[in-house]
Amino acid sequence: MSHTVAVDIGGTHIRVAVFEPNSIKPIVHQRTRSHANKSGVYDRLEKAIEAVWPKEKVGAIGIASPGPLDPHTGRILATPNIPEWQNFPLTPKLAHHFGVPAYLDNDANMAGLAEWKYGAGKGHQDMVYLTISTGIGGGVISNGCLLQGFRGMGGELGHILIDPNGPLCGCGQRGHIESFSSGPSIARYVNEQINAGQKSTLRAQPDLSAAQIADAAWAGDSLAISAFERAGYYLGMAVANYLAIFDPSIVIFGGGVSQVGDYLFKPFEESLRKHTFHPHYLDDLVITKAALGDDAGLLGALALARMKSE
Repeated sequence: MSHTVAVDIGGTHIRVAVFEPNSIKPIVHQRTRSHANKSGVYDRLEKAIEAVWPKEKVGAIGIASPGPLDPHTGRILATPNIPEWQNFPLTPKLAHHFGVPAYLDNDANMAGLAEWKYGAGKGHQDMVYLTISTGIGGGVISNGCLLQGFRGMGGELGHILIDPNGPLCGCGQRGHIESFSSGPSIARYVNEQINAGQKSTLRAQPDLSAAQIADAAWAGDSLAISAFERAGYYLGMAVANYLAIFDPSIVIFGGGVSQVGDYLFKPFEESLRKHTFHPHYLDDLVITKAALGDDAGLLGALALARMKSE
């Protein structure tokens, strides 16, 4: 059996690891900055993979990358953090250079796939994974298969419409769940409320973070608490929609904002019960946190490469 190379392309770092057959512990692991020095991101990616390439046979390369992208053709359509990658044929170039198949999917899908194969979702055949951080991303397992869709762009769970008159989302549309419950959206709401005269121990500032708001909430700041209550309310509304569409047996939450705990999840659970189409969706539904942390992208890329190589 052959080794697998897994790649996780992040906003500031590229992580590359080599895995032996049947193992999910890397034998070689390297991290390099994705935007440092003068060479292009692709050139640095090639060099990072070359640096860990084993003497043993490699069967495939798996890649988790920000999107939008087309996993069927291996093209990055556009990604804000890597402007040079516009309609960029990533997997064809890597496959040509290294002489092995290369497979690609978006980072949220890959984190979801990893949680299903190796983490909190093991044993479930229908799963929804949500990461709540700078944005909101998701991955869906339906009847034991990763949902990709006709164009490979299925499972964009952060961009489900909650309120057509709602806040502006980072994608340019209004009222997506990402515009209510992501970290920057929570901070934007707090800034707006402070500027409108609401009292808080926090100060309005452009770089206000969800982590700072969480610290204020734990210290009893009423505005910070209400900001997470608002985010949880809309998150419950979104997940009620996911239940109606996918009918999962488990919903897994990852990302930094999910670490806030009860300030987010108590209002989330109340909202979920209120907005779910039928209470039977909630029977035996598992709601839990992700288990794999920062390794989810790499392990998802590993799982993808192995599945495609079978």
